[in-house]
Amino acid sequence: MNKISFNKKIFNPKIFQTVENVLKSGWLTHGKYTSLFEKEFSKYVKSKYAVTVSSCTAALHLSCLACGFKKGDEVIVPSMTHVATAHAVEYTGAKPVFADINLYDGNISLNEVEKKVSNKTKGIIVVHMAGSICDMKKIQSFCKKKKIKIIEDCAHALGTVSNNTFAGNFGISGCFSFYPTKQITTGEGGMLTTNNYSFYKKVKKLKAFGIDKDIDKRKKQGTYNVQLLGYNYRMTDFQAAMGYNQILNYKKNLKLRKKLAFLYSKILSNNSNIKLPKFDKESSYFIFQIFIKKNIRDKILKFFKNNGIGVSIHYAKPIPDMIYYKKKYKLNLNNFNNSKIYADTNISLPISEYMSVEQVKYICKKLLLAIKIYDK
Repeated sequence: MNKISFNKKIFNPKIFQTVENVLKSGWLTHGKYTSLFEKEFSKYVKSKYAVTVSSCTAALHLSCLACGFKKGDEVIVPSMTHVATAHAVEYTGAKPVFADINLYDGNISLNEVEKKVSNKTKGIIVVHMAGSICDMKKIQSFCKKKKIKIIEDCAHALGTVSNNTFAGNFGISGCFSFYPTKQITTGEGGMLTTNNYSFYKKVKKLKAFGIDKDIDKRKKQGTYNVQLLGYNYRMTDFQAAMGYNQILNYKKNLKLRKKLAFLYSKILSNNSNIKLPKFDKESSYFIFQIFIKKNIRDKILKFFKNNGIGVSIHYAKPIPDMIYYKKKYKLNLNNFNNSKIYADTNISLPISEYMSVEQVKYICKKLLLAIKIYDK
């Protein structure tokens, strides 16, 4: 079988034409596709408002700023996630406080969160790992009692649902990623969703230098005022055109992802050497994660590479083991045992709407062969 890439992208010819039209127009930012993308995205996830931004990291940072996090505050984040989740808190001067995760869904453990809450705790950022949603009903109930603001890191969770509610609607904001490996991509880019109007208006200002008027609302060219210290976190209009065209077809593409995830689960779930979360029809399956014994995990990664199968790790190192955070906050990885196990044993298998049933069967066949070879 031909080489299987970890995350294959095939763009509809219409996307190339739309992007070309934007480039030819000369209107490369603040354009119509930015607005169209925001409207279509909010329609899809059923949020009241959506704001395009330059990355998911930008969305997280803006959310922390709009929540008012500052020096002296604490914000709880999972110990197993991309470092951007913690960075967003750190940028504001607040302190990220790490809570361990569940095995094997990778989501933040509410029991661990409860241990980390103090009178300085102002917020929590939950991460829906691999597209599987956190236990938001319990987290919402707990945070409401403690008056803790919830931000959702939905970088993996476009299309993930729980109790008929899309990820991104459980907290004050949802932060989505359009990095090249994600379900839809704009190269770099992100989206912030919210159902709070005042929060939305503040984020809109913060993402564009603090300017008080959108370009199409100015009575005279170049006239505006700056009301607060903002940033340049805008998305270009040709990126928005890419995203807009992909979100239109996303329901169909997500259905295909779930079909392949079900097949992975069906083939692999009965093998005692492989641990994996139970198939979840509500997950968006950004990746399909499995867990293999630590002593053979890296051998299997190499085996996949030698057989032309693209795989990855999400993630190879918990944030408390990253030098910056480890030194600054004097963290001990032994306090995050589940995260340590997760990091040492996870493998992300390729999953994409552009893959075939035959490819998934081939990957599973090679995986089971590799386990047979190395697990002696």
